Amino acid sequence: MRVPAPPKRAISLEQNATEIMLSLGLADRMVGTSYQTDPVLPSLAAEYKKVPVLAKQYPNHEAVLAKEPDFLYSTLSSAYADEAAGPRADWKKLGVPAYLSVHDCETVKLTADEVRFDTIFNEVKDIAAVFGVEQRGEKAVKDLRVRLDRAVRAAPKNTGAKLMWYYSGTTTPHIAGHGGLPSTVSKQVGVDNAFDDIRQKWPAGNWEEIAERDPDVIVLADLTRGGDGDSAGAKKRFLRANPVTSQLDAVRNNRFIVVPGSAMDPSIRSVSLAEELSKGLTALYG
Repeated sequence: MRVPAPPKRAISLEQNATEIMLSLGLADRMVGTSYQTDPVLPSLAAEYKKVPVLAKQYPNHEAVLAKEPDFLYSTLSSAYADEAAGPRADWKKLGVPAYLSVHDCETVKLTADEVRFDTIFNEVKDIAAVFGVEQRGEKAVKDLRVRLDRAVRAAPKNTGAKLMWYYSGTTTPHIAGHGGLPSTVSKQVGVDNAFDDIRQKWPAGNWEEIAERDPDVIVLADLTRGGDGDSAGAKKRFLRANPVTSQLDAVRNNRFIVVPGSAMDPSIRSVSLAEELSKGLTALYG
């Protein structure tokens, strides 16, 4: 993607993109943002207030066009759906570069099989380069690497723990399979994703199979959107009340680790997922 000059009227189309841009000090280059799924990181809240919110979820093509943007950015391909901002090819015809993270490319075969921290860090540096603030990008990535290394070192070693990453749903639970950020973070801190043999990043599981595998620890995504089993509290209540799940070893022994749901997506928050997992494992295993 070619960007002829550092953008001055950028729009971030969802929260991950917004927080990456704000982390690079780019609020003054932003004429809009949208789709806030969680409270913005406290360190970015003041800058976030400076940016107009175009829609509760995705703005449509006309709403985006009305802001006369010179750059669009999303880490999720859904932002460029016909009913949302519109296809990137259409924006290209209008002379507006539209950046999309490699983690969710419209062409499936071009999407990376596994989320890697180096890829996340490279995206941060890419955005910094687009806006001509390379030094900010280098500093942001350096700080993230220091935090990640610290979290990995602090995690207890040789626990042998097998984890289930429980994202959402009760009747049909969505759990982490192979290739997503939870799988990567598990490897980083030296534990196993109990469902890493499933070659999907977020497969729909079933409680009978989960009971057969009986994970040692359940990592609960704490989501604020209010859906079925979204909050960590709702997940715990379900797991303790359901006849099948109440017999899981992790449930009977209260081996839960709660993490922000938004941290499970590749973003500026990804390192915090490793930090929270490391802390949680230390609390459980010493």
